[in-house]
Amino acid sequence: MPPRKRAEPKAKPPGDASVPAEMAAPRPPMREQAPLSAAAIHAIITGTHGDPFGVLGIHEAAGAEVLRAFVPGAEQVEVISPDGATLVTLERRHDAGFFEGPVEGRPRYLLRATRGDDRWTIDDPYAYSPVLGPMDDWLLGEGTHAHLYDRLGAHLMTHEGSAGVHFALWAPNARRVSVVGDFNRWDGRRHVMRRRHGTGVWEIFIPRLGEGTMYKYELTSAGGRLMPLKSDPVGFGAELRPSTASVVRDTEHFVWNDEAWMRSRAAVEARRAPMAAYEVHLGSWQRGDQGQWLTYDELADRLVPYVKAMGFTHVELMPVNEHPLDKSWGYQPVGMFAPTARFGEPAAFARFVDRCHVEGIGVIIDWVPAHFPVDAHGLARFDGTALYEHEDPRLGFHPDWNTAIYNFGRREVCNFLIASALFWLDRYHIDGLRVDAVASMLYLDYSRKDGEWIPNRFGGRENLEAVAFLRRMNEAVYGRFPGAFTIAEESTAWPAVSRPTFDGGLGFGLKWNMGWMHDTLDYMAEDPVHRRWHHNKMTFGMMYAFTENFVLPLSHDEVVHGKGSLLARFPGDAWRKFAGLRAYLAFTWAYPGKKLLFMGGEFGQGREWDFDGSLDWQLLDVPWHRGVQGLMKDCNRVMRAEGALHERDCEGEGFQWIVVDDAAASVFAWVRRGAEGTRPVVVVSNLTPIPRPSYKLGLPLGGRWTEVLNTDAGFYGGSNVGNAGGIVATEEPSHGYPCSAELTIPPLATLWLVHEG
Repeated sequence: MPPRKRAEPKAKPPGDASVPAEMAAPRPPMREQAPLSAAAIHAIITGTHGDPFGVLGIHEAAGAEVLRAFVPGAEQVEVISPDGATLVTLERRHDAGFFEGPVEGRPRYLLRATRGDDRWTIDDPYAYSPVLGPMDDWLLGEGTHAHLYDRLGAHLMTHEGSAGVHFALWAPNARRVSVVGDFNRWDGRRHVMRRRHGTGVWEIFIPRLGEGTMYKYELTSAGGRLMPLKSDPVGFGAELRPSTASVVRDTEHFVWNDEAWMRSRAAVEARRAPMAAYEVHLGSWQRGDQGQWLTYDELADRLVPYVKAMGFTHVELMPVNEHPLDKSWGYQPVGMFAPTARFGEPAAFARFVDRCHVEGIGVIIDWVPAHFPVDAHGLARFDGTALYEHEDPRLGFHPDWNTAIYNFGRREVCNFLIASALFWLDRYHIDGLRVDAVASMLYLDYSRKDGEWIPNRFGGRENLEAVAFLRRMNEAVYGRFPGAFTIAEESTAWPAVSRPTFDGGLGFGLKWNMGWMHDTLDYMAEDPVHRRWHHNKMTFGMMYAFTENFVLPLSHDEVVHGKGSLLARFPGDAWRKFAGLRAYLAFTWAYPGKKLLFMGGEFGQGREWDFDGSLDWQLLDVPWHRGVQGLMKDCNRVMRAEGALHERDCEGEGFQWIVVDDAAASVFAWVRRGAEGTRPVVVVSNLTPIPRPSYKLGLPLGGRWTEVLNTDAGFYGGSNVGNAGGIVATEEPSHGYPCSAELTIPPLATLWLVHEG
């Protein structure tokens, strides 16, 4: 997208006649001699001087103090005291607005500029000393500044007695960096920043700016080329697209009411807690009456009560980072520290998270450290060089998405990304990060042909720098935020993704089970008469089910790009489609692993997801759709209530097959167990449209087993075939179990049976 245009100068320069109570501390000695040379003045007025802080403001020259100022548009500049008294009138050395003159000592001062009848007052930013210190230089230089977002970016603060904004930016290869905005008419000569040598960081404190100030950075490359205006990489707010300026936002003083949630979260181990995440694209879950996006506050009023009523434990938000293109769904972010302005300001997003927590709902966000778009205002060739990406496209460019790949071998880039992850957990109390496209990070030859990639130092295809980065990121998250967790979207057989780093793993808490998802959806797409020949697709996943801490993802990726909706995957007439969907959802919710369902799947959305509109909520007027929704409520309710259905999702002791080889009938049965003392749950699925009466089933315990869920119940839109609420097991061995019972398995249905002891 094009950069924000710089405004043309107007007749009256901006100003604020108010005077702050205190002014800046003295400046260090000057580097230029007075009177300043014509060449130095020319460099200042053209924005090419290498060190404006060594020229502008008060400096010692020949045993006296001299004050220099660059005030474009001014005909006269007076130095005034805080109470408005004139101290001295500066000499106009250049018609472009360069002024210079002696002052007595180092007074606290303002500049009063005049042009014709216009007069305005300037609080000189070159009168203020640096904000960053040696420790910042040290941590930034070695790439270990965990609170990078406290130092870089735009921060509201009071510095040396004056309120304003401190700007800091990493751009080591730039010749000159300026902050530009409406406050200086987008003139890059006006607020040239101070370079901190050794770290590549630039900074400036500009008094009198406040929250809501729009700004960008103007950079000149090492070769003197003026770069497109850049948004702040560590900006906390942004303009609504297609505008691309950063916006000064306060993220340190949100009001939180979630103390109880945060305390309880810290005491829970995610892999042993119930998790049924509702994946949401905020722009298309619902729309307003005129088709407009809902705001974060409106989503808090509508989405949060809905998620709670449905019984989901978490809401997983597709990327909320600022991004230029709607149809990227957020997966090509330019604002790694900024929630998108599409739905409101950052404080409103914080209120949304707070509301979720107060209602007992966790918040997971999709986070994208794998790649970034090459829009001119973003990170691409930020300071005229491949700063965040690799210079060589075989390492630095992603052919599938036409995006740049982060240089994980550069410590400052890794610091930037890890700080982004920590920022969302810190400032916005996010509970989990689902890390997108991990597979593309791990392999140097990902989606590349021979000759299009560069092997690692051992000649292999593994991206060793990305591996090291992911381990560091996970260690930082788990080390600093008790109860928070990370989830990897990783689609290969890379080992130990969700194992601790001290045990050789990548350190994620959970991993999406992509193989299981593809196998089972492929099976369900088969006509039931053919399913017997594909029986292993439903059973093979158990061969590796406990090698990782898995999430079973029925995500947005399965309802786009011509795949149709989840409901559309199922063959047959309407009755068979809905029955198959219900049976599959209950099968999934009782299978080992945490759960994730994309919005619309919970009521059987009929058409493929469209990011540019609302879900088809009118379908809930149709009983079949209401039936699916009712089933999902009950699946969530029972899954959360029965420890056997979540406590050992990631442990082999929590699962045992009962019927695994009845391919002819397409019947599957297993038992789930939780912690000691938890009652077992038996799950039975019949994935053909033929009822199975008098089906003998081995059971681990005798006595009554209550049918707590039957997807064929009339309430859900089924045919009401079942077992009159339960069965009684006798001590007659079967299927390798000491007890058994005969039961009726409804057509295209899943049963959950709970032992009553």
